[in-house]
Amino acid sequence: MLFKNLRDEIDATIARDPAARSRLEVVLCYPGFQALLYYRLGYWFWQHGWHLAGRFVSHVGRVMTGIEIHPGARIGRRLFIDHGMGVVIGETAEIGDDCTLYHGVTLGGTKPSRDQASQKRHPTLGNDVIVGSGAQVLGPIHIGDGARIGAASVVLRDVPERATMVGNPARQAGLRATPGDAPPTFMPYGVSGEIPDPIARALNALLDEAATIRARVSELENMSERGPGAPPPAEEPARRQAAGARS
Repeated sequence: MLFKNLRDEIDATIARDPAARSRLEVVLCYPGFQALLYYRLGYWFWQHGWHLAGRFVSHVGRVMTGIEIHPGARIGRRLFIDHGMGVVIGETAEIGDDCTLYHGVTLGGTKPSRDQASQKRHPTLGNDVIVGSGAQVLGPIHIGDGARIGAASVVLRDVPERATMVGNPARQAGLRATPGDAPPTFMPYGVSGEIPDPIARALNALLDEAATIRARVSELENMSERGPGAPPPAEEPARRQAAGARS
């Protein structure tokens, strides 16, 4: 079973990274895969009550790969850690099947006090979740199946299924196709060019508001120049025509 899972993880790496040319290259040259080897061994020690041995294996894995995975974390099948340097996965984190993490990702906790050591402190990722580089997913929150976390986002609240989150703090910027539709293609780093920029949307809204205010100010200036009680320019031809008809 263990070797089958390792083979699946190698195949998942080849499927999601066009730079991977062979299984041997993945085994020898991919720190994300190597970190999972250390994790699987450390997790076995941890589950059998040999906590110090599990932590030591985890420490060796961090030194060798630059990826820190606590042996108490629960990780599903076919996890792909791309590049991987600086990835941190906390003790009570849970990761579903077919997930992808990029370099600099933190699945961290927000309850550092000693009396909360046995409580859930880290996030839970559903299946098919992509977390972009530098993203911080913090606290005992749940990330729904198929969600996408954009690069450098900071996620502090639950994320619905198939949602795309961007920004700091992260906001929902889109929703993937429903399960009944054709499955979407793999999106590297969690976002595509079709996702609207929330900052750009806010700036466009401000520009529209400024244009409306300018038009209103110009209208008031014209009314001031015509004097009080004068009709707007659009009404003057109609009033002249009515006056001619009465005469």
